[in-house]
Amino acid sequence: MTSTSDTGAGKAPARPKTAIFISGRGSNMVALVEAARTPGFPADIALVLSNRADAAGLVYASEAGIATAVVDHKLFAGNREAFERAIDAVLVEHAVELVCLAGFLRVLTPWFVNRWAGRLINIHPSLLPAFRGLDTHARALAANVRLHGCTVHFVTPELDDGPVLAQAAVPIVEGDTPETLAARVLVQEHVIYPAALARVASGQAKLVDGRVVIAGDTTPADAVLVVPT
Repeated sequence: MTSTSDTGAGKAPARPKTAIFISGRGSNMVALVEAARTPGFPADIALVLSNRADAAGLVYASEAGIATAVVDHKLFAGNREAFERAIDAVLVEHAVELVCLAGFLRVLTPWFVNRWAGRLINIHPSLLPAFRGLDTHARALAANVRLHGCTVHFVTPELDDGPVLAQAAVPIVEGDTPETLAARVLVQEHVIYPAALARVASGQAKLVDGRVVIAGDTTPADAVLVVPT
């Protein structure tokens, strides 16, 4: 995914310009931005885009010196593809190469997903394929599972589907509520999302024939599993 500057040999690889999509406060956005500030991180957070002008995360991004954009879905009268074409135009304007969904509360159409295939990743608060959709923490507790967690995956047209880049498992403990479980899962989201972005931005992880392939591996690998102690 990285590209080398054409200004001459010996130059450091250019960091791919990355956009983050949010609809609210964007805590995962903050984790990605902070990670990208560390020396050697292979992605450049170049844009934060929201479908809501009042998204709190836009203020953080602006104060951090990151370009922001708003494409209000309500202006497109239910025409989802027109909405996404407007988003795509903004991405092209900012020379974006990778997109991270971080609490972006719009379902993307196959047109956009296929246009950005292999360059579009998402984080979901469950151990996919379990508990796709909403209310994952309450559903995990109702199902009496022993482990819950979060997943970073390449986005495909099917909702909360796609080859897995990273997962973190969080044990469910006695007395857990959806709120306490969500808080512990969120801590791990902030760990694995930057790690997964780094793998994609550096070219170490790629989407090949519908699977994640890790550079140097002789066989495809779908996941990196982290189980917090």
